[in-house]
Amino acid sequence: MSSAHAARMMTPRQRGLIINISFWAAQRHLGNTIYGIAKAATDKMTSDMAVELKPFDIPVISLYPGLVRTESVLAAAKSGMFDLSTSESPVFIGRVIDALFHDPNLMARTGQVLVAAAVAKEFGVVDIDGGSPPALTLGDI
Repeated sequence: MSSAHAARMMTPRQRGLIINISFWAAQRHLGNTIYGIAKAATDKMTSDMAVELKPFDIPVISLYPGLVRTESVLAAAKSGMFDLSTSESPVFIGRVIDALFHDPNLMARTGQVLVAAAVAKEFGVVDIDGGSPPALTLGDI
């Protein structure tokens, strides 16, 4: 598990940030059972790691992206499977993580599940096209 390896490098320095990418399937049936279990496990791992790494001042956050324009999503969109009007580029989540990393109150967020687009709005982060994807909630899914 890469988070465990990262934690081993971060704890002696008492500095770092661990972001686990998860999704709403942790909280609602989306796709299939295995996908939901994996996302729920990611959120639980985030919560537990946050407790264990708090003494070392290392925040751990579960971050939910929106619809990301990966190669497979773009291919599926050509067949009409996805509406890309509110999608985000792969760069967007990196910008959000950078904003979180520079948040002076980052430790207050440790153990939380955050929606990338909501964090982006809070910090004024925009996507590469200058747009801001909507911050989805469980009710939107």
